[in-house]
Amino acid sequence: MQTRQLGRQGLEVSALGLGTMMMPDDDRSVRTIHGALDLGVTLFDTADLYGDFTAGRFGGNEKLVGRAFKGKRENAIIATKFGITHGQGPKGDPAYIKKSVDASLYSLGTDYIDLYYQHRPDPNTPIEETVGTLADLVQQGKVRYIGLSEAPPETIRRAHAIHPISAVQTEYSLWSRELEDEVLPVLRELGIGLVPYSPLGRGFLTGQIKKPEDLPADDYRHHFPRFQGDNFYKNIEVVGLIEEMAARKRCTPAQLALAWLLAQGEGVVPIPGTKRLERVEENLGALQVELSADDLAAIERISPKNVAAGSRFGAF
Repeated sequence: MQTRQLGRQGLEVSALGLGTMMMPDDDRSVRTIHGALDLGVTLFDTADLYGDFTAGRFGGNEKLVGRAFKGKRENAIIATKFGITHGQGPKGDPAYIKKSVDASLYSLGTDYIDLYYQHRPDPNTPIEETVGTLADLVQQGKVRYIGLSEAPPETIRRAHAIHPISAVQTEYSLWSRELEDEVLPVLRELGIGLVPYSPLGRGFLTGQIKKPEDLPADDYRHHFPRFQGDNFYKNIEVVGLIEEMAARKRCTPAQLALAWLLAQGEGVVPIPGTKRLERVEENLGALQVELSADDLAAIERISPKNVAAGSRFGAF
């Protein structure tokens, strides 16, 4: 397994991680996590909010991750998040953080969190106050490294000035490249790692989705504009071009999309999410896909910035 550094504070992880957000709390999910670990994956991503969203349940995913790593804790880098409260907006005040970290430690069945993200910036709490509290948790040994998620450039700068930020998590893929204008240059300047979530466009870039009916009626992706109406069919055209190039490279579309992300810098560690071990195995094949300068130029022509039709998020 190839490894990469997130930040300059010593956090070393597998070049590809595993997002666990959509995993049901069952034995199959545990087997998938164990299988990923056996294949060399070390970075596992969860959050206190994650749960069975389709059933209207929030929370519980940390307990799955904790159960999976019982007796295996020392082999995993566990990343989790605080700061999104269902129906109440982002929070980052000291009292809330202290309560959240203890709850996550309990759910995960561990006495430390490797990478602790603020899930979204709190507009009512200065980032200096939030990161100062997180720095205290590092001193206490409850947290090893600090991260931010979906934070704008100025917030990242202010946070990093209080305590080193090891990683920023945000959406990044061949059809979500908005961060390249302002966020990515700041991360490179400050030596902060980038952890792209939804690196396969919520499954669209795998080529497995051909028509809206391919998604179950209760699938959360129906809420996203890129999966709706004319946007869906415009985006399918782009995926078709990616599939054609993947065939020429003798890899799958998912592997091509992940290889492109990995080529964006040594500090980039995507976390594709899946419930199935065979998909983990497929995704790890991206590490063997070599992209030349000509390949990267061809991908740029196929999927330039702002190519996706529709916005990233919709109303729930």
